[in-house]
Amino acid sequence: MKRGSFLLILLGLFVFMLVGCSGGDKDEKVTLNVWYWNRSIDDDLIKRVSEEFPDIKINAQKIDSGEYKTKLQTSLTTSTGAPDIVALNDWVTEFLPNHDKFVNLLDYDADKVKDDYLEWKWNYALTPDGENLIALPMDTAPTALYYREDLFAEAGLPTDPEEVSAEISTWDDYIAAGEKLEAATGVKMFDTINRVFTQSISQSDTSYFDENDQFIGDTGTIKEAWDRAVIINEKGLSANTEVDGPEWNASMNNGQVASFIGGVWVKNILKDAAPDTAGKWRIARAPGGDGNQGGSFIGILKSSEHPEEAYKVIEWMMNPENQLESYVKMDLFPSTPSVFEDEKMTSTEEFFGGQETTQIFSESAKHVKPMYFGVDYSRVNTLFSDALTDIAKQGKDPDKSWQEVLDQVEKELSR
Repeated sequence: MKRGSFLLILLGLFVFMLVGCSGGDKDEKVTLNVWYWNRSIDDDLIKRVSEEFPDIKINAQKIDSGEYKTKLQTSLTTSTGAPDIVALNDWVTEFLPNHDKFVNLLDYDADKVKDDYLEWKWNYALTPDGENLIALPMDTAPTALYYREDLFAEAGLPTDPEEVSAEISTWDDYIAAGEKLEAATGVKMFDTINRVFTQSISQSDTSYFDENDQFIGDTGTIKEAWDRAVIINEKGLSANTEVDGPEWNASMNNGQVASFIGGVWVKNILKDAAPDTAGKWRIARAPGGDGNQGGSFIGILKSSEHPEEAYKVIEWMMNPENQLESYVKMDLFPSTPSVFEDEKMTSTEEFFGGQETTQIFSESAKHVKPMYFGVDYSRVNTLFSDALTDIAKQGKDPDKSWQEVLDQVEKELSR
């Protein structure tokens, strides 16, 4: 064989190998690792990602909700084994100071879908300067008044949801109705003063901290919420049950408690807790105003090697159509108001006496006041909640407890 022919053959083989390698790269899928906890994201929705994006493979890891936040914090510190996409709960604001650990979704034109979402919900994942968006909204949790129609009737209180919304529209109205209910039936209007405190805060536009992270919880919203909880306790209008446990379940099922303000997700908990009361509950607008109690977000870690693909995935997952499907399948209430009037969200519910409850929660969701939480919200809120529990369960002096909790907060924040 001539030298020239041999070289041509070698060149042909080289070109063939290059083409083959190139073709292999084109066929190779991008793998995105996703962290979430049970019921935060529809499992079927995660499976559908690869159908929508054939060039993307999702490796999803469901992590215990009790360990999730700590595991996420650790991954931000070490970046070892960190996922690409992460779900975040309503504590998303605590991660805003670490926005540099997350992909800024504004860099991927997330503003183009901003109008799809409730404005206050969108802003929770936005840094105070408006320059960094660390996550897109998933579900939300508007609040409303859950009440026993039969017990309200027995006490001579309004029973129709519209009448209840109109006549028991303030906390003073609610407390007065509680006194009337107690006198007529011996039933408690409130389940726990901790819920009174929490829901009072959720209806406001201020909390423990201002936007400079200065503590303002010794006055204003927090003091008003504290005083309201104390008054209800002193009047003996609260059953003071442990929330979301066997004691609370029993109080709901046996008619010990006539009402409470709660997020939309409590509907399923109530149905499981109080099956004997099916058909007796109704939903009205919450006295004192609309609020929010929970809801999640989804973001991308800065350590991801595929941020562009990851953004395409989360934008698609959280579009209005998919949020609607997640509501139908898992009762995850959408943060996309365009679907609130969809017939899939407006069916009646036998447990609530045939009432169509979604309208109440939809209106609540539209009117939540934006609030700045700050990075220390959770640990400070725990101090106040624990103090109220001691007042309710152990009879501690409210004034003394108030000063003690303020001292605890000062010590905690000085660390």
